[in-house]
Amino acid sequence: MGQIQAIDMTQPFWKTKTLSQLSKPEWESLCDGCGKCCLIQLEDEDTGLRLHTDVTCRLFNADTCRCGDYPNRKQRVPDCVILTPKNVTELEWMPQTCAYRLIGEGKDLYDWHPLVSGDPMSVHEAGMSIRNQVVSEDEVDPEDWEDRIVEWPGEGDEEE
Repeated sequence: MGQIQAIDMTQPFWKTKTLSQLSKPEWESLCDGCGKCCLIQLEDEDTGLRLHTDVTCRLFNADTCRCGDYPNRKQRVPDCVILTPKNVTELEWMPQTCAYRLIGEGKDLYDWHPLVSGDPMSVHEAGMSIRNQVVSEDEVDPEDWEDRIVEWPGEGDEEE
């Protein structure tokens, strides 16, 4: 007979499970709703440095800070990357504050994360989201994206 492993019920699931052990609802709840993963990023061809813009995917809803067609996002935006426990730790462009990235790296969530604070608005109140601070890619000529480079809170040198 195999060993029975005790489950520590005093710790939240993100401290006791790996990303691949999460249920679908647990996985989805890790998203803090910051919207940073929906930003258009530019890469410097010489250095490989990724630069954030204030331009979002055409499906992003700046009011809700969520995808406007989450179930069909891959069909509507073919280059949309669907996060998985396997790929999330390999995607260097993921926001430094992203819960999936943090958990994948063995780190804890920030106190403003809704799972920690208990408040879905805490990410916005902490100034860590892009809510209502962005423009859709449909409204900006791609040739002007370089003029829209910005540094978002939590994504600069202070985190490195």
